[in-house]
Order: sequence, then C-alpha cells, then structure tokens
Amino acid sequence: MGEGTDHDRGVTVKGRPAAGGGRWVDVAPDRLPRWLENFAVRHGAYRSEGLTVTAADGAVARFETPIGADPVDSVDDLVRTAARPRRLGLLLARKAAVAVGVADGSRLLASKVDTHYVQGRTAAGGWSQQRFARRRANQAKAAAAGGADVVARVLLPHADGLAALVTGGDRAAIDAILSAPHLSPLVLVRAARVLEVPEPRHAVLLAAIDQARAVPVLVRDP
Repeated sequence: MGEGTDHDRGVTVKGRPAAGGGRWVDVAPDRLPRWLENFAVRHGAYRSEGLTVTAADGAVARFETPIGADPVDSVDDLVRTAARPRRLGLLLARKAAVAVGVADGSRLLASKVDTHYVQGRTAAGGWSQQRFARRRANQAKAAAAGGADVVARVLLPHADGLAALVTGGDRAAIDAILSAPHLSPLVLVRAARVLEVPEPRHAVLLAAIDQARAVPVLVRDP
C-alpha cells in the first residue's frame, strides 16, 4: 500500500500530486510516529537531515511544519510540536456559502454556516446579459459583505489568540470577504495554504480542522 491509502494501519492521509513530481500527503499529528514506522517498513531504514528523511531504497519524505505551529529543525522536534494543541481560525467559502469556526486542537469551539443567493449561469447577450452581470455582481458583493459579518462575529473575538487563520474553498470568494477593513487583524495571521473543500457545510468545517492540523509531507518514491 502507498502512504496515501494506509487506513488499515491506523494512518489516515490524503494524497495530492506535487509540482515537480511526487505527492503530498497529510498526516494527522498523533499518527506521525506510526507513519514514520510504516515508511521504514516499506522503504528500509532511513536517515534524517533536518526535516527530510531518506530511506535505504532512495525514497524521500520531506516534512513541513503544520499550519500555526512553531518552526522546528528536526523530525523529532516536529513530532512533539505538531501534537501540541493550537487555536486556529477557519474560513471556508465558495460562491455564496461560508463556514466559519474556531478550533482548539481538534475541538470546534465556535462556528457559523451561512448562505446567500448568487446566480451562477449567464444569460443571453445584449442588454439582458449586461443586466444579468450587474445583478450577479451585486449579489456577489452582498454575499461577501454577509460573509465578512459572519467572520467578524465568530473570529474577531478570538483574533489575539489565533495561531493562524486557515482558509479553504474558492480563493476569490475568500479574498472578497477578507477585503473588509475591520478584518485586517485576521489577514495578518492568514496561512498561505488554501484547503481544498467542497461546498461549505458544518460537516465540511469539522473535516477542515483535521486538514488544518495535519503535517504536510512531500513523498518521492525511488
């Protein structure tokens, strides 16, 4: 089995292609020691250099610190640091749907899911199309403003204690929401990575906590 499908060993990860070759997998913090053990079983004994491990058969795994965690210089330090609870803000947005939450470790402390109607299909050409475009732009603007209000209510009271703001979904929708001036404290702690998520719902928000806490690993096979 590859590292991306190892559910029966108690390690649940998700693989995605990496630019330049290999694949990214997300490893839950408490599963990281077991993941390393399985890596050695598959590829042979490994040596560590910084946050990179190289196995006997030439397989390489390069680890990144998870979102909001303090920087570390070794895999051993990463295992300890990744397992520590961090308070994260979550903002998931697609079109007119938004899900916002505050997580402390794996626990969701506060959340809100909201939707606004935005037309998604183009109309015929000419005057009708122009009128449609204006209507859709106004709807999108209202959705962004409504999303910003939700973010302010849920996240701003926790802004000082957030290790990071984790976003997911459609980048344009996220950027529109965070363009509100009063959300600038959250922009300062926004993580670079944008999670891939379906239409924001409460269940999707809960799943995003696991994604946000996970340790990203770039795996390149020999």
